Amino acid sequence: MREIKFTTCYMCACRCGVKAHLENGEIRFVQGNPAHPVNRGALCGKGNAAVMKQLSPAKLRAPMLRKPNAPRGAGDFDEISWERALDILAKRLENIRATDPNRLAFFTGRDQMQALTGLWARQFGTMNWAAHGGFCSVNMAAAGLLTTGFSFWEFGEPDWERARMAFLWGVAEDHSSNPIKLGLAELKNRGAKIVAVNPVRTGYQAIADEWIPVRPGTDGLLALAMARVLLSRKMIDEEFLARHTNAPHLILQSPNTAAHGLVARGENGAPLCFDLEKNAPAECAPNAAPALFWQGKLPDGREAKTAFALLAERLLGEEYSPKVASQICGVPARTIERLALESAAAAFESDVFVPTPWTDCAGRKHSGFVGRPVAMHAMRGVSARANGFQTCRAIHLLQALLGAIDAPGSHLAKPPYPKRPPCLPRPAVSRAPNTPLSAPPLGAPRGPEDLAVDENGKPLRIDGAFSWDAPLAMHGAMHMVLSNAARGIPHPADTLMIYMANIAWNSAMNPDAARAALTAKNDDGGYRIPFVVVADAFRSETTDYADLVLPDTTYLERRDVLSLLDRPPSDPFGASDAIRIPICEPKRDARPFQEVLVELAGRLKFPDFVKEGGARKFRDYADFIVNYQAAPGIGFLSGWRGAKGESVLRGAPNPRQWEMYEKNECFHRTPLPPSARFMRFANRDYIRFAKHAGWLAADDDGSAMTIELYSETLRRFQLAGEGFGARVPPDEARRARLRGHFDPLPFWRGEFAALEAGEPDGAGGRFSLHAVTQRPMFMYHSWDSQNAWLRQIADRNPAFLHRGLAESLGIRDGDAVWIESRVGRTAARARLAEGMRGDLVWTWNAIAKSPGAWGLSADSREATADSFLMNRLISEWGAEGEGGFPNADPVTGQAAWYDLRVSVRRMTAEEEAREFPPAAESGVAESRPGRLRHVVGAPQNIRRPTRDVLLAR
Repeated sequence: MREIKFTTCYMCACRCGVKAHLENGEIRFVQGNPAHPVNRGALCGKGNAAVMKQLSPAKLRAPMLRKPNAPRGAGDFDEISWERALDILAKRLENIRATDPNRLAFFTGRDQMQALTGLWARQFGTMNWAAHGGFCSVNMAAAGLLTTGFSFWEFGEPDWERARMAFLWGVAEDHSSNPIKLGLAELKNRGAKIVAVNPVRTGYQAIADEWIPVRPGTDGLLALAMARVLLSRKMIDEEFLARHTNAPHLILQSPNTAAHGLVARGENGAPLCFDLEKNAPAECAPNAAPALFWQGKLPDGREAKTAFALLAERLLGEEYSPKVASQICGVPARTIERLALESAAAAFESDVFVPTPWTDCAGRKHSGFVGRPVAMHAMRGVSARANGFQTCRAIHLLQALLGAIDAPGSHLAKPPYPKRPPCLPRPAVSRAPNTPLSAPPLGAPRGPEDLAVDENGKPLRIDGAFSWDAPLAMHGAMHMVLSNAARGIPHPADTLMIYMANIAWNSAMNPDAARAALTAKNDDGGYRIPFVVVADAFRSETTDYADLVLPDTTYLERRDVLSLLDRPPSDPFGASDAIRIPICEPKRDARPFQEVLVELAGRLKFPDFVKEGGARKFRDYADFIVNYQAAPGIGFLSGWRGAKGESVLRGAPNPRQWEMYEKNECFHRTPLPPSARFMRFANRDYIRFAKHAGWLAADDDGSAMTIELYSETLRRFQLAGEGFGARVPPDEARRARLRGHFDPLPFWRGEFAALEAGEPDGAGGRFSLHAVTQRPMFMYHSWDSQNAWLRQIADRNPAFLHRGLAESLGIRDGDAVWIESRVGRTAARARLAEGMRGDLVWTWNAIAKSPGAWGLSADSREATADSFLMNRLISEWGAEGEGGFPNADPVTGQAAWYDLRVSVRRMTAEEEAREFPPAAESGVAESRPGRLRHVVGAPQNIRRPTRDVLLAR
């Protein structure tokens, strides 16, 4: 019997709609769903290869418990029942929760259920919860949420339909795969100009109209130099800046006081500006006429000047001139100036206009939306650096100068964004036994008073998030968990629970150090991390280091929700959410981790999961999704709410909600009213709509949101570094970091990469080459380099070197080389290329595998010297070493693995013989019988005439 079922793809993070073709219950073929708003029928190679993910021999079969006396890492387990596994875990968790909930560390990878895992952690009472964002892109998210109220990637996307010019800043080819391909095709078909800012010309960069091979880590300097050109030529949107940003806010100029650099405010707390109509300082009311440039005395005698005046003083200095910037970022000064002028021309000489009447929050009526068709999109290439937060802010500044924020043709927010900066609630800073946290584990501090530190200034969280080392760690710092837990910093952990994160391999700053932490022992012989639980669908490099393994299902075997409470598959003009439904039977003793969490919540009697008297409130995960309400009428799914499915976004629980989603191809989309689709930070209709949907607080006053070019939040932390306030860092080193990096205006600094180079100033450093890893378009994380179909595209990863550099080093194509950093070295095969900078070595990430992992043979190409993991050359610690500062952005704690600097040399013949023994048959060839072919029915030998083949008829 053949049938088609709809669900949502999970071969990457795009959340595309798919149609799964089945025969007798077995998956046969996967294709895109043409009706789905994300991919509109398109599907990439990863999505199609879901078939082989389902057939993977690496799938875990049953719960496993490490055998008594078996060492961690040996992978020596006993299979046990689910009942025993849950009993073991529930008993352990019950004891932790009754004593100190923070002794549980619960960290997840690229899961799409963080609204559930975060709720679970909050109900448990542990502050030690986070997902992978601190290892991936928290700089980008934090910079956007503090500046514009939304951000790149999952929080927004370019207006592909109207943009005249589009910039891609550090955009890797694994993110937003199908949507961005569709969008780029739209730009190309319309003749819009695409500019790719990236040191490597692969993937999306290859089809750009102009490639800017920026020196790694200097994107922020390039953006600020472009901003300087716009400002010096007066090619800026002054009305936008005055009306929609805090550029005209007056900033107190009171050096050596606790008020210096804070926003001047009136009696009711509203910011002050200089009102041109009143010719005096006044509150920034909606009907004010604020000046962008002013400085003088306030009525109380204090000195103040506008934030924009401070910004101009910075940008117009020689430091950000195209001439100076070009020497650092490697982009000619004339190119920097031309790009800025082309951006201004596209923004201000455009005739893009959307003739939809709308009303702003001040009650002003407009005949339509004026376009500013310069779109910018950024990703991990600018985020995963120690200066990434300020780099992302610099790009947002460039957008604001052009008025190109949520305007037609620019970068647009995706529901449930935009929200009011800084958007997130304050994070939890205390816990108590058997008590849920009073706030979410993650959030956005407004100042030092919101940090999770003790009376001595030491971190309360095991990852160091929201401490003086990472005050704005909105996504946590998963990459620091193992190192800190093994050291007992800030306190010994009892249980480490890891879900869907290969934390001992490619999701580690250094896999060797990660595995050493997992096996580190106390003097009494016990492990420093006493109990490790790993939940995953596959046997990864991490599962062998677990004490208890919980086998998860694949995405084709479970129910799942892509919720507006989390990271939904919305588009700029519609709020969407989606579900996954079981397409295939697991045929092994696996359970969806969602079900496990709901079961444990019931057993542990979390308040939100039990009724009065302690009886379970929800039968299972499906029942939880239908009946749980985050606020009255607001649940995990927004479609078909109400008793009969008559409501959207808000309404009572609907017992048939899953069924209605399934009947409607597993997604729901609520279009925004046409009058609420642009300029949403100042759009009355949008703000009313967002309040109804629960995206804004119920008590939101309905006023316009202000884009914060000047961040008072950052200034509050900087003041602490200057010694002001009730809470200041415990030592001068941390005070200096706050003074230097928490500048309220965007800036660029590059000393972190210089330290990685082996010299304080980076000049003549031992490690002179930048090292970059990219995820290939055809694989995602380490999930898919085990996939038989995708392995045929690549089953090894070389070290790519520019041909000119290689020749200067005496390296030929295919040579064996050593790549060395300040923390170690690794062997690789060199491949020569030209679409890259000459001071760079780069490779694909996560193709390399540990021998025996992921169901691959020990001598597969992924597990031999033909593949290597660049992570082995990175440290989670900065140049000072262990116990110093993390190798991370000092603002957000974002892992700075793109700051890596290395040297490369050719191996001697003796070294090559030792490191690269004669190649065994490729892992692909080995696994060909019965694993690479997948056909419906018997293979057919179709004979065609040669002429027919040549003419492609």
